[in-house]
Amino acid sequence: MDKRAELLPSYNDATTASTRPWLHRRQKRRTFRFIGAAALTYLAYTTLRIANNTEPAGSTLSIAKLQADLDVCSALRQHPAEPKAARHHNKRWIKSTKPVLIRNATVWTGEPVAGTSEEDARAGKGWGWITSDVFTDKGLILKVQPEIKESELPHGTEVFDAKGRQLTAGIVDMHSHAGLESVGNLQSDDNEMSVDVTPYVRSLDAIDPLQPEFEYIKSGGVTTSLFLPGSGNNIGGEAFVLKFAVGPKNGRAEISQQDLFADPDRNWRYLKMACGENPKRVYGKLGERGPYSRLGEAWEFRHAFEQARAYVQEQDDWCAKADAVGVENMETYLRQDLQWETLGAVLRGQVRVNTHCYTIPDLEAMVRHTNEFKFRVYAFHHAHQTYLVPEVLKRTWGGTPAAALFADNMYYKVEAYTASERAGAILYAHNITPTYVSDNPVINSQHVVFEAAKAYGYGLPYHAALAGVTSAPAELLGLGDRIGKIKPGFDADIVVWDSDPLSAGATPVQVWIDGAQQFATPIELKKPVAPAIQPNGDLAKAQTAEDLQDTVVIYTGISRVHGSLLSSETSTDREETVAIVAGGKLTCVGPCVSELAELKSASSKTTKTVRLKNGHLTPPLVAFGSSLGLAEIDAESDTHDGPYLEDGITFAVDGLSFGGKQLARAVEHGVTRAFTAPGTGGIDSKGVSVGFNTGAKNVLEDGAIIYPEVALHYPLTLGAKGGKTPSISSAINALRTQLLSAASDKKDPDSTANNTESAWLKRVVAGEFALVLSAHSADTIASIIRLKSQIESVASQTLRIVILGGAEAHLVADELAASRIAVVLAPLLPHAQSWDQRRGLTGPPLTNVSTNILLDAGVQLGIGVEETWETRDLGLLAGIAFANSEGRLSFEQALDLVGSNFYSMLGLKDVNTSSQADWVIWEGSPLEIGGQVRALGGTRTTRVWT
Repeated sequence: MDKRAELLPSYNDATTASTRPWLHRRQKRRTFRFIGAAALTYLAYTTLRIANNTEPAGSTLSIAKLQADLDVCSALRQHPAEPKAARHHNKRWIKSTKPVLIRNATVWTGEPVAGTSEEDARAGKGWGWITSDVFTDKGLILKVQPEIKESELPHGTEVFDAKGRQLTAGIVDMHSHAGLESVGNLQSDDNEMSVDVTPYVRSLDAIDPLQPEFEYIKSGGVTTSLFLPGSGNNIGGEAFVLKFAVGPKNGRAEISQQDLFADPDRNWRYLKMACGENPKRVYGKLGERGPYSRLGEAWEFRHAFEQARAYVQEQDDWCAKADAVGVENMETYLRQDLQWETLGAVLRGQVRVNTHCYTIPDLEAMVRHTNEFKFRVYAFHHAHQTYLVPEVLKRTWGGTPAAALFADNMYYKVEAYTASERAGAILYAHNITPTYVSDNPVINSQHVVFEAAKAYGYGLPYHAALAGVTSAPAELLGLGDRIGKIKPGFDADIVVWDSDPLSAGATPVQVWIDGAQQFATPIELKKPVAPAIQPNGDLAKAQTAEDLQDTVVIYTGISRVHGSLLSSETSTDREETVAIVAGGKLTCVGPCVSELAELKSASSKTTKTVRLKNGHLTPPLVAFGSSLGLAEIDAESDTHDGPYLEDGITFAVDGLSFGGKQLARAVEHGVTRAFTAPGTGGIDSKGVSVGFNTGAKNVLEDGAIIYPEVALHYPLTLGAKGGKTPSISSAINALRTQLLSAASDKKDPDSTANNTESAWLKRVVAGEFALVLSAHSADTIASIIRLKSQIESVASQTLRIVILGGAEAHLVADELAASRIAVVLAPLLPHAQSWDQRRGLTGPPLTNVSTNILLDAGVQLGIGVEETWETRDLGLLAGIAFANSEGRLSFEQALDLVGSNFYSMLGLKDVNTSSQADWVIWEGSPLEIGGQVRALGGTRTTRVWT
C-alpha cells in the first residue's frame, strides 16, 4: 500500500458535517497543509534515496558497494597480457633523461636473425654479435643499426663511444632477496615465519631501496630482479619485479619502493613457494605443529589450495548470479578475503608462481598439485634434481616450468647432493629452459652473469647461457616484450662490457636503465678490446675418466707450459710442444723428437696419443683455507669432522675423510692439493692445518699426506666472539698474551708435548711455522700488524703471519707489505656478507679491485674461498684476477695465486719443484671459461678424461 494513502481523510471525516463550520475550514486548511508538507518531505526523501542509490527495495545492502563488487568481478575475469600496441614511451621514463646514442658497439640482440627456424635457433644457428649503433629516447630503444647519423637525432643527444666493446640487454636475475636484508646481515625481513602458509604477505613491504647492495648489484650489469620472499615457508608470499635505479642520481624522480616497479602497470603478479627441507626444519615440531615431513608439506599445499578453490568458486557463483538477476537484487556482498586473495588469483591464472624445489619427491608432488588444482608453475628454483626427471616436469599443468639454477653451487645440503654441473646442458637438450640466478645474498647477484658463464663452460650452448640471464628470465616474468633484448620498442636497459660477458672477469663499463646512465664517473680497467667468444660445441661432450697404469700417453697440441714444468729441451716456433707421461711422471716436455722416435720403435710399449686444442700444462691448483676434506655437506653435521676446540688445539690430519663428492669435483677441476685447518666451514678455524692429496683414497695411502702439519690457525673475524673471548679485542689480547708467554719462555719446545697449544705457539714464535689469522676488518688487520711488532720486539725470530679473508686489507696494503704479512683473499669478490667486510672493494665500475692495490703495495697474495664447493672455481678466480690485473700479473703469476704462493708464504718446500712433481694438462686455459682438465698425474698413476 502507498504510505501516502494513510494521510488522506477517512470516509467518515469527509462525509460528517461539522457543527462548527469555521473550525472545520481551519481544520481542513491545517490538514491540507500537513498533507502537503508530508508529501513534500516524502518526495524529497525518495528523490534523495534514488539519487544516492543506497538501498534496494526490501534490503539494507548498499547498492554502491554491490556495484563496486560487480566491478571486482570484471577484474577477477581478466587475464594479464602484455599490451601489443607499439609504445611511444616507456612509462618509467623521466623527462629529464636525455636521448643517448651508443656508437660502435658489438651488439647481442638476444634473438636469432629473422627467418631462423625454431629448431635451428635451439641448435645455435642464427645467433651472433653484430656491429651496430644503438639509439635510445623516452626510455626506449628506438634504433639498432650501423652508423646512425647524429644529424638525424634530437638536439641534446648524448653520445657514448663503446669502442667496439660488447653490448647486451641488462641482466635479469629472477631470484633475489636484495633489499630484504641489510648490509652486514644486521637485519632480515625475507621470511614471515609466524605460520607456514602466508600467501598474503608481500616482499615489497620490506624492500629498502637505500641498501648499498643495489649499487653493487647494478655494477655487475643487473638491471632487473624478481625480489622474492625467502624459502622458510611452503607458501611465502608475493614477489615483485623491480629495477635497480634509485633516486635522482640514477635518473629517477624520487626514492621510493613504488618507483622501482619494472612494470608500472603491474600486469602480472608473482608468488614464491618452497618445498623440502626448509619449511620442515622451520615449522615441524613433533606432536605440536607441522609440516614435520614432506607428507605434511603436501597436505599444507593441498589444504591451502583447497581453501583458495572454494573461495574462487564462491566468488564465481556470486558474480554469475549478479550478472543473471542484477546486482541490485543480490542478498550478500561479494566475499573478499585477503588471506586467500593471492592464491585465488593464482588459480585464476593471474599470478606467476615460482617455487623452490630440489628433489624428485618435491618436484613430482608439486606437479601433482598443479594438476589437481589447475595452476601453473613458471619455474622451479634451485631445482638440482630437475635434470634427472625432465619427463616429470613436462607433466606440469599449464606448461613445462623452467629451471632457475646455480651453475655449480651444490653439496651444501642433502637436497643439493645429487646436483650436476651439467644440469643446464641436460635440461636444454630436453627442451627445458635453464636460467641462472643468485639467490642473493647466497651468491652475490652482482656476479650472476658468472653463473651463466660457468654454465657455458659446463656444456650449455653459448646462446642459451647468455639468454639464461637476459631474455629467458624476461619471458618467464611475463616481460619478454619489454626487457631482455636489444631491439626497437624495448626498455633501454643496456650494458656495455669490457669483455665478453661470458668470459672470466667481464665487467660493465657503463649501465643504462630506462635510458638513464647509472654511473657518473665509472672506473674502467685497462683491458684490450677483445673479440667475442667463439662458441665451442665440444664443451657439450661428456667425458669419462680412466686410470692408465701401464700406458705411455703422448699429449700433443700444447700451447703453454708453466715454467716449473719445463724441461731443458724446449720447442722452437717450427716444432710442436708435446708432453710424454709414463708411470704418472712427465718424462719429456718439448719437441721430444728422440723420445717419440724411441716409442715408435718400441713395439712392446702401449701408447696412447691425445690431441689437444690449445693445451696447457700446469702444476696442480691448491685449495687453501676451505673445509675441503673435513666437511662434505655443509648443513649436515654428521658429514663434518666437527668444530674446532675453544681451548687447546686439534690437528686436521686426524679428521680427514676421503672419497666424497667435494674432493672428486676438486680433482676434476685440477685442485689436487688442499691445505685445510680444523673447522666446520668458512674461513674461521683453529688448530693445525694439513696439506694433502685430494685424490687419495685414505690417509694411509702413499702420498696422501703431503704435509702433516702446515700452520697454526686462529679466528679473528666476528665469529671469534663468544665463550672466553666475547669481543674481538679480548680474542686479540688472549692471542697476544699466549704469544708473549711463548716468546718469553726460553725453553725449547718439548717434543713430548708437541700436541699442546703452548708448544705450538712456541714453534710459531721460533719461526718454525706460520700463524694464519682469519680476519676481514681493516681495524682488526691493523691490530694484527701491531701484534706482530709487539711479539717480534721480544722474540728472536721474525713472526710469519698470513691473513685469511682480507676483505678490507686494501685499506692497510702498505702497512701489510711493510710488515711482510701475506694475504689470502677469501672471497676474492666480497659483498659485505658481514659487518667486518662492509668496506671491501666490489670492483669496477664502482671501485678498483683489491688484488691490484695489494699487488702495487708489494703484498704477497693468494686466493682462497669461503665455501667448499667454490674450490672447483679456483682456476677461474685466478683468471678473474689475471683479467683485471691491467698487466700486473703474468699467466704464471696468476696461477701462482692458487698454487706456489701458498708454499712461500707458509715457509713450506714446494714439492712440485722436485722430481716428484704433480701436473695437470688442460684443454683450453685453466684461467678461462671452458678450460677442462684432460689429464693429471704424479708419482703413481695417470688419469685421463676422454
